[in-house]
Amino acid sequence: MQFINRHAEIRRLDAVGRRNAAALVVVWGRRRVGKSRLLTEWTERHDGLYWVADESAATIQRRYLAEELEAVLPDFARVDYPDWAAFFSRLSRDAASIGWHGPLVLDEFPYLVAQAPELPSVIQKWIDREKRQGGITLALAGSSQRMMQSAVLDASAPLYGRADEVLKVEPLAFGFVPEAIASDSAMDALEFFTCWGGMPRYWELAGSHGADYQTAVDELVLSPMGPLHDEVERLLRQEMPSAITLRPVLDAIGLGAHRSSEVAGRLQTPATAITRPLAQLQELGYVCREVPFGENERRTKRSLYRLADPFLRLWFRTVAAHRGSLRIAAAVDRRRYLTNVWPQLRAEAWEELCRAAIPRLAAPQTRLLPAARSWTAGAGEWDAVTGSADGSLLVLAECKATPRGLDARAVRRILNAMEARQPPPTRRRPRQREFWVCSPTFVVPRPELPSHVRLVDGHEVIMALSEPQ
Repeated sequence: MQFINRHAEIRRLDAVGRRNAAALVVVWGRRRVGKSRLLTEWTERHDGLYWVADESAATIQRRYLAEELEAVLPDFARVDYPDWAAFFSRLSRDAASIGWHGPLVLDEFPYLVAQAPELPSVIQKWIDREKRQGGITLALAGSSQRMMQSAVLDASAPLYGRADEVLKVEPLAFGFVPEAIASDSAMDALEFFTCWGGMPRYWELAGSHGADYQTAVDELVLSPMGPLHDEVERLLRQEMPSAITLRPVLDAIGLGAHRSSEVAGRLQTPATAITRPLAQLQELGYVCREVPFGENERRTKRSLYRLADPFLRLWFRTVAAHRGSLRIAAAVDRRRYLTNVWPQLRAEAWEELCRAAIPRLAAPQTRLLPAARSWTAGAGEWDAVTGSADGSLLVLAECKATPRGLDARAVRRILNAMEARQPPPTRRRPRQREFWVCSPTFVVPRPELPSHVRLVDGHEVIMALSEPQ
């Protein structure tokens, strides 16, 4: 798949690379989010070197890296380096002799630190010297948020404050799905996103299937031979340190336990025992905490915990729930497992996308707060609620992902139900209330509606989520 979307990230990295001077860049983000592809693209643009660490001993790691550096620094691998200080000292001399400024990318940096805990301090002294002498741009990258925090990002870390650029790589935006699958259909884009979320690695694997999500999911995920059949175990084991002990909490959430008390009940453990695992899963980007619109995130106890990624939801409701059966099932039976959960998966993905898009779809003179669900007792549940910053406007939205689209009769039925429902409580009584109905498609002709009602289709959501905030 072609390199798409990462315009803002590349601009920031290119600005560092064009200086031809010493700098420290830190890049991090959860696994499969596309860090490696981004960094290899950057190094190719600037005649740099990309290298990825593994779990070998420090002496072996230095040998491997020296062999790679031989491509730009002749004879660099002819020396055995007793420690990292000697390695970086020689790197400075050889690079200066030929005027090479990098960038040098050390990916999976936490693996290096695990084998050589002194390495961040060594790099701290080295980068300080390089900046004085105008030497190499060094980029450190990793997927383990905890390890990157302790080595680079925490105030107590040796490298804290040294970075010239700190870049967290986020999932690809929904707005770029049509380009990835070569389809103008908003429903095709939604179904693709329902499977793979914004993870570039999954987009790359599924790219050859285009909009045929059923075949892609069957061959890549449901089939025991598929490359993503064991993906969740692989992700958890690759964390530093391994996060496989957190798997039961993910299973409980995947099975529908969204309150901490429900998760604890499923695991038959005290609620206090899952507080830390839930926090760790949020740090890793696998779980998100959701609070109702208008409530203080720090103070409220009315929280729901959900799998933060569409692919994780797909995996837990198909593979995890039917692992034994999938070993022997024919393709037609495997797809039945997907068909049974597909409407719910698609609806959840569409609601999340709408909540992200709605604040960006406001009139130019209106600034809307981030949208959230609401499940206040007595007011029912709303798919998306937001309001203006001054409290004068309240926006209430319903998000329906019906494949055939909503016709005029369905729109009026939804609006009647919305107007009859009690709105969620707000701190200030809004002077104006708007009702939004969001659907990937609407059957034409659309109904004539009053000014306080708005219809939002899939193409508007795609456009809203095509540009950074």
